[in-house]
Parts: sequence; C-alpha cells; structure tokens
Amino acid sequence: MEFTVAIPTYNGAIRLPKVIEHLQAQVDLEGLKWEIIIVDNNSQDSTSELVNQYQENWNYPFTLRYVLEEKQGAGFARARAIVEAQGDIVGFLDDDNLPAVNWVIEAYRFLQAYPKAGAIASQIHGKFEVAPPESLKPILFYLAITERGDNPHVYEPRRIGFPPSAGLVVRRNAWKDNVPTNLFLVGRVGSSMLGSEDAEALFYIHKVGWEIWYNPAMEVEHIIPAWRLERNYLTSLMRGVGLARHHLRMLLAKSWQRPFIFVVYLFSDIRKVLLYFLRYRSVISSDVVVACEMERLIGTLISPFYLWRVKINRFLRIY
Repeated sequence: MEFTVAIPTYNGAIRLPKVIEHLQAQVDLEGLKWEIIIVDNNSQDSTSELVNQYQENWNYPFTLRYVLEEKQGAGFARARAIVEAQGDIVGFLDDDNLPAVNWVIEAYRFLQAYPKAGAIASQIHGKFEVAPPESLKPILFYLAITERGDNPHVYEPRRIGFPPSAGLVVRRNAWKDNVPTNLFLVGRVGSSMLGSEDAEALFYIHKVGWEIWYNPAMEVEHIIPAWRLERNYLTSLMRGVGLARHHLRMLLAKSWQRPFIFVVYLFSDIRKVLLYFLRYRSVISSDVVVACEMERLIGTLISPFYLWRVKINRFLRIY
C-alpha cells in the first residue's frame, strides 16, 4: 500500500458523502495502491452507519475502512490514523475538505520528487456558503485557507509558522517515528477552541530535519458555513489561537532559554495588548477584525497561565 487518505470526523454523516465522492473521482492514479480510512472521533450521529452503507456497495479498486477513536480531539484521531494506515504516505482531509480530482496523485508525485519533504501542505481555497464581507479578508486565513501562490516552497516555522492539517500529507514514518503518541495540544473539544495540534505535530517532524513544503498543485476546497463568519465564532477561534501560543513558543526554544524567553515574551505581550487597546478601543465593539486581533493578543498574554492550569488539571485527573 502506497497511499492512505485519512478523514478524521466528528458527527460528519452529513458532510462525509461529498468528500468520499471527490475521492471516488480521483484520476491519473497510474496503478497507485491506496485506501481511505474514516476515523470516527466518537461521533454521536449516524457516521458509522453511513460508512457501513458505503462499504456494502463499494466497487472501487481502493478500499474504504472505518476506525473508531473514542478519545475526543482531532489530535487523537490523527494519531490513530497513523497507527491504522497501511500506506507509506498519509494524506489528511477534514470532513469539510473537497480535494481536486488530481489531489492524491499530485501529493504522491511530490513526495517522490522531494525526498527531504516529510510533510506537504495543500493549496486550500474557501468554499463559502455566503460570501464573506471584504472587511474579514485580513483574518480569513485563520479558517484554514492556504493560498500562498503558484510556486512550491519550504515553510520556515520560526518566520511563518506551520500550515494547517486540512489537506496535509505526511510520510507515515516521519510522523510515526517522531511525533509523540500523546500530544499536549489535542484539538478543539466541546466548547474549547484551543487548537494548534497540527502545528505541534509538525514541529516534531521538522525538528529532526524533515522539510515542510507547500505544494499549490494539491488543491482542496474548504467548505465554510455561514456561522463560521459570525463574530462569536471568530473571536473564540482567535482566542484559541492565542491560548496555544506559549506552548508552541517553548517548543521552538531550547530548555535553558525558556525561563528567559517567558519573561521577555510576557512583558512584550503586555505591551502589545495595552498599545492595541489604546489605539483601537473605540472600535473594538464594532469592528470584528479588531475584536479578533484583541482576542488573539489577550489569549497570547494569558497563554502560559492557562496552559499551566490545563497541565495541573490533567495531572490531577490521572492521579
């Protein structure tokens, strides 16, 4: 088996059919041996029944498999996909990602051409149920939209961070050999918007020398419902981005640097929050983009204290 498409999903019975249909339509596979795995992240809807119906009527040269992952969180679902995958390459699609008809083969070809690439990010276009207002354009990339031009290039994490997991393709051994089984950031669960589990996983892959690439030939449409453009969702999303910031900063620093970096960042973040508030306080209530940036800055400021509380709570649950 050369390629596994893994689709983590939670209550995705309504969304999954479109994704599966786009995978059924893949072209130019040139005899590639591949499979699809639906990783059900403890759904409460009819996801398992839906996949079973597909399996009963399946008539394609690639297989469709179902796996249940009861631990809630996208991080757990992706880790389970890596364990269950039979392919040397694993491509992740969310249940609202529609891959282009050549997505699988373009991903496979890219990794054959770039042996140092441990992971490659897709070009992701927003497929909006309602057109977003022009004013939101500065923050739309936070909705896992990745449009970085027409030329492949390497990500420099210290400068531009890591790509989202939607449409991400990895070498299975690069993940399996280097990413911890239990990441600290596990993904958004329940009402928590604490994400960035994809960035944490990619950090460990990048740390040992694998390159992270952007490949515009791998195109994906990300279905974005209208409610994801509402103020409450966007501000919660941005607060979650900020809350994960401290953990990612510390990962990028050496152990001896972390106490000093913590102090430097703390004062820097206080300064940024105060200056931003003083500059934009009159429009925070009316300007969604300003409110979102304020939430991100506040989340970043309180991130170390919030994450320390998370660690203590997890420790107490274990013991």
